Amino acid sequence: GVNVTLTFDDVLELIYAQTAQIIPTSHFHITLYNKDSDYYYYGFCLENNERIPERENQPFSAKTGLGPEVIRKSRPIMTQDYIRECQARGNTPALENAFAWMGVPLNAAAETIGALSIGSRDGSITYTRGQLELLQAIADQTAGAIVKARLLEETEQRAHQLSTLNEITRQLTSTLELNPLLQNILENAVGILNCEAGSLFLVDEQTDELVFQVTVGPVASNLIGKRLAPGTGIVGRAVQTRGPVIENEDQNSLSRFKGIDMQTGFVSRSLMAVPLQVKDRIIGVIEVINRRDGLPFVQNDETLLNAFAGQAAVAIENARLYTLTDQELAERVEELSVMQRIDRELNASLEMDRAMRITLDWALRQSGAGAGLIGILADEKLRVMAHQGLDEQIQDLPEMMMKIELPSMLRAVETGLPQQDVAEASKSKLLVASHNQMVIPIRRETTVIGLLYLESMSDTQVDIDFLTRLTDHAAIAISNAQLYDEVQRANLAKSDFVSFVAHELKNPMTSIKGYTELLAGGAVGQVNEMQGNFLQTIKSNVERMSTLVSDLNDNSKIEAGRLRLEYKATDVPDLIDEVVRGFTRQIEDKKQVLELKAPNTLPPMWADRIRVGQVLTNLVSNAFKYTPEGGTIQVGVEESANQWDPDGAPRVIHLWVKDSGIGMTLEDQQKIFQKFFRSEDPKAREVPGTGLGLNITKSLVEMQGGRIWFESEYRQGTTFHFTVPVAEG
Repeated sequence: GVNVTLTFDDVLELIYAQTAQIIPTSHFHITLYNKDSDYYYYGFCLENNERIPERENQPFSAKTGLGPEVIRKSRPIMTQDYIRECQARGNTPALENAFAWMGVPLNAAAETIGALSIGSRDGSITYTRGQLELLQAIADQTAGAIVKARLLEETEQRAHQLSTLNEITRQLTSTLELNPLLQNILENAVGILNCEAGSLFLVDEQTDELVFQVTVGPVASNLIGKRLAPGTGIVGRAVQTRGPVIENEDQNSLSRFKGIDMQTGFVSRSLMAVPLQVKDRIIGVIEVINRRDGLPFVQNDETLLNAFAGQAAVAIENARLYTLTDQELAERVEELSVMQRIDRELNASLEMDRAMRITLDWALRQSGAGAGLIGILADEKLRVMAHQGLDEQIQDLPEMMMKIELPSMLRAVETGLPQQDVAEASKSKLLVASHNQMVIPIRRETTVIGLLYLESMSDTQVDIDFLTRLTDHAAIAISNAQLYDEVQRANLAKSDFVSFVAHELKNPMTSIKGYTELLAGGAVGQVNEMQGNFLQTIKSNVERMSTLVSDLNDNSKIEAGRLRLEYKATDVPDLIDEVVRGFTRQIEDKKQVLELKAPNTLPPMWADRIRVGQVLTNLVSNAFKYTPEGGTIQVGVEESANQWDPDGAPRVIHLWVKDSGIGMTLEDQQKIFQKFFRSEDPKAREVPGTGLGLNITKSLVEMQGGRIWFESEYRQGTTFHFTVPVAEG
């Protein structure tokens, strides 16, 4: 998917670019406010016409500069003496060399989410009331886009964390050795939250003391084995409350375990502790310390670590049971092996239906039951996802929605506990001939999200504990499948958002370009050489942004599957001639040689003429840009049997664009079709670009049944090839 940081950053860059073209500015800031944790930070920081990324996303005081005051009062501020204005308001100036300054609130609906501010280091420049109103108009237009971009960024970050969480779950189920498992759990907990340090404690079931098992980071390793009395510190509170605890305080907090910080010299700025819970037992606590970005822990961090802890607790419990040597646990060890096999099957896919079928199959196999079903609770009914031996009872259910009427099912939902009945009354069971009924609630933490229902013809004792553990594992797979669905919806929302931003920016770009051309043409008066240069700079930047907007729009349509292609028989020589003529003047100015290699006759191709033209234009444009003066560019075409794609059309039009340019390193060749990839080669960096062109080109070729590939030799040149099916008949 599109990298969320790039997308959000791109929105802010576009806001700056539009503002700077209209109002003179040396300093430009987008100040944002985190309402949940009550701090201010720069989403975009440009001072002395240079962007300063290291000052972005860093919390600062409400008394720093004038931006926070604009946000708090939701009113604009304009001054011709920035330093004096800050002093008059009792604030510390955030800029040392600013004179004229103005800031306006970013209002989204009824909430002020931040401030947009500009300033000048030129003492001769003053800002006017009209410019302030113009800046407010820009802020009003962009506030909504910033809100959506922030939501998208958070969603993408959450999606990445959930993907990482799913991968970690696979790792945890791959080992049953306790000590390596504990180390792996803590390292991953610290890693997914990007923290400086952490500790993992296990509860001594005899004394209820918390025992240091593993530490990560600067926390002293000699803490391992030390014991904390019940209720001690933040970890003790996590056990007592049976829930996550966050402390965003300094190391002198009374609830921090006394002596540890003094002993190690490690300063704890913020802590979070989450209990490790298996069924109704707390078996330990994970504690993480200090986010590396310096920000406090928030609700999203708690939710993520809590989800991870639930899966880690099951893995720890499995490993502890596996290491027990009592003879009476021999069957349990075998059960754990079965659970590992089940976990591997469950984690092999993120499809909900498949997870349900696997769970039901194993439940029937291990219990000996003759019939059963499994489903998810929805609107006080059970949505049946898989069933066996109950076809007659299930076939008439509307949309597979089953009323929860059986007494055992009702009790399982109400209590969250397994139910086993020997029912004689036909209204208490689905099969008339069955003797035993078992209902196992599927729980996510303490909430019942589904039911496993089994019926048996015999009186054989069934291992309810095994079935409960089976549903615990299934709940994780089901949750992951649901989270995967959320990620898919987030990706769709991302594509919609990028498409929206691209669409909304088209009109202002067109207006700026049109008025720039009118000014340059003398429509409102004669233009001198310096003014002409300025207008040419504006025009070039608008064209660059228009290309970026167009690429983002195409990319979002491709990702969402909404790019429409209009196929028809297309004359190839005419298309090549049209594309090449568009570059003739540029190639002549650069003293390059353009060669055309084509047979006298060619059959038409079956393709979208505009999109194939876009592909060829992009390849010729790249060849032109990356080939030095005096170089050679060759555009070739032939009809050929399809020797490049055995599954494709039998005959294809094969086109290629060859240049004598800078070529690509082997490392760059592996990434050339990736979204937003830009080479680190200094010569390649001299050419501006979005990093989307070749990714879009590849998608357009493959969508039309073709294939694209290349050969490249560093500093010698590159040849790009692509194929398009021949039009039949």
